[in-house]
Amino acid sequence: MGKIRRRLLVPQTPKPAVMAKTWLEAFVDYAAGECHLSENTVAAYRRDLVRFFTWLNGRSIPGLSIRDLSDYVTWLHGQQLAAASIARHIVSLKVFLRYLQLEGALTENVAELLGSQRLWERVPRVLSPEQVDRLLASPRSTDPWWRRDRALLELLYATGCRASELSRLRLHDTHLDTGFCVCRGKGDKERVVPLGDRAIAAVREYLQEERPRLAARYQPPPDWVLLTYRGRRLRRERIWELLKRYALRTGVPPDVSPHTLRHSFATHLLAGGADLRQVQEMLGHASIATTQLYTHVDLTRLKAIHRRFHPRA
Repeated sequence: MGKIRRRLLVPQTPKPAVMAKTWLEAFVDYAAGECHLSENTVAAYRRDLVRFFTWLNGRSIPGLSIRDLSDYVTWLHGQQLAAASIARHIVSLKVFLRYLQLEGALTENVAELLGSQRLWERVPRVLSPEQVDRLLASPRSTDPWWRRDRALLELLYATGCRASELSRLRLHDTHLDTGFCVCRGKGDKERVVPLGDRAIAAVREYLQEERPRLAARYQPPPDWVLLTYRGRRLRRERIWELLKRYALRTGVPPDVSPHTLRHSFATHLLAGGADLRQVQEMLGHASIATTQLYTHVDLTRLKAIHRRFHPRA
């Protein structure tokens, strides 16, 4: 009887690409579940790291040096990314490698040696009050769900909300009788923002006339304020699309975005005499230095303050 050969089972070492994918999913779960980061922040981390793994091309992460990561930053520049996007990619990489170090997969985080990208301070584009009036009045009765769209535009300008914040606005966050709403910003931080009469009227008309029909198309009835024609939550991407459509109709600059209305909200408040700290609170900025940017937009306000308070003005 011949010898029976036993097959020796040798554990297979996972390929670096497989390990990278596994670590990415684990990191995303960690960022969302344990760090309680917002959905948009986690999605941004994922997108940035997918780009990093594309550049990595199967190489092992523990074997990377600071020179390799510098090459990665050079590669990002070659992708024609804006300076702000490259800065965010570097932050995403640092946080991810810090997580791997925490889990014992790395002994050191060489990404910490990468310098931060220097960002030039850009003055944001804002619309004039006349342009805002034309834009907010652009939804017509011939448009499908025009009351919802008018309420959407009014809320963007009245609150200075980001598109993602408006998308997640719930019915119990909207207090029309007392004239304010509760917005949830980055890090799920809540802030109270007043509502003007026009915004209140537009939202109230939408809630009475259109939303019941939209909500009836989805079970259980959704709690979101803004709904799609199928009764689901109106996502931020759709908010961008609707704003672009109405901007084209009214001749507003084609690069208008929800953030343009946010910038306009802040600038018009400051031009009207609002205190910088109050605007900071309504925008949900953690630092007043971020809000300070809007003081450069309205030079007439700065000149008026100078004339009023400077002894030699």
